Amino acid sequence: MAKKPDGHKTIAKNRKAFFDYHIEETFEAGIELTGTEVRSLREGGGQLTDSFALIRAGELWLSGLHIKPYSHGNRANVEPDRRRRLLMHKRQIRYLGEKIKQAGLTLTPLALYFNDSGRVKVELGLARGKKNYDKRATLAARDTRREIDRALKNRTRNA
Repeated sequence: MAKKPDGHKTIAKNRKAFFDYHIEETFEAGIELTGTEVRSLREGGGQLTDSFALIRAGELWLSGLHIKPYSHGNRANVEPDRRRRLLMHKRQIRYLGEKIKQAGLTLTPLALYFNDSGRVKVELGLARGKKNYDKRATLAARDTRREIDRALKNRTRNA
């Protein structure tokens, strides 16, 4: 787990979300977990790749988050791919619900981490899907950035 400068220990990042979506706003939410799930996350057992958040009956839920079963757990282990409730203020959930009703907006988890006090938090992004030409532009920008970095690296080596 990498430690961020502000004290957060990152468990998992959804790097594909930044490629597939334009992130308009970000929010922090708590997540309702069992004890063995938290222990498993401390071992580094979380994966956010195909996860998404949705609002049902005024509650915010996270689907598709995979937390592998705890290695020393027994019958206390729960299903690894179950839906988990996210904890936010009602006002924030209503705001997100109104935004999601707009065409093309979705809630995507961007990162899963431990905050300063050791609680598991999820960073959610209010995202708009990218078109194929936007994705190609992102790839082209990444390639040019790599080439520039390589050229600068070789230039400093030879100097």
